[in-house]
Amino acid sequence: MRDSDVLDNNPHVALSALEAMHSQVYGWALSRCGFDHTAAEDLMQQAYVELLSGNARFDNKSSLRTFVFAVVQNLAKNRFRRLATRLRLVRQHAELAIDEAVNAPAIEQNDSVWSAVRALPARQRDIIELIFCRELTIEEAAQVMGVTTGTGRVHYDRAKKALRTKLQQSLLEEL
Repeated sequence: MRDSDVLDNNPHVALSALEAMHSQVYGWALSRCGFDHTAAEDLMQQAYVELLSGNARFDNKSSLRTFVFAVVQNLAKNRFRRLATRLRLVRQHAELAIDEAVNAPAIEQNDSVWSAVRALPARQRDIIELIFCRELTIEEAAQVMGVTTGTGRVHYDRAKKALRTKLQQSLLEEL
């Protein structure tokens, strides 16, 4: 790592390493935001601010990749927690029709595999996405999700079994 490449407030993070993983992390941010590009860009900007300012300090306890994915995951959770709180307050204090604002944008469901993945429970869906789309190992995916490796393996195994069953059913229905 060159000295000019190191972040001032995060000495174990290289700018070139962040640039190299940007597209993978952006894809993760997109999925955390319901594929809303504007929200994902805001989330990425917030993640980079946290990294550049040193608020999210990398300490080499994991790989940089899993650390950055976890920063995005945590920021997304916080964002939606705040949004949920605001929505509860609006519902309590106003008689507005906000159902349209709450619904996430629809994702095209023309692909039977991804349709089956979207039907999985959240943790199973997350681990499948992290492993197959973001190319993380089970251990790294579990770390991003904030669970033990054993729990990550269980979610992965259950997701594979559920997907196998759903895809076999859809094939039989097509015949």
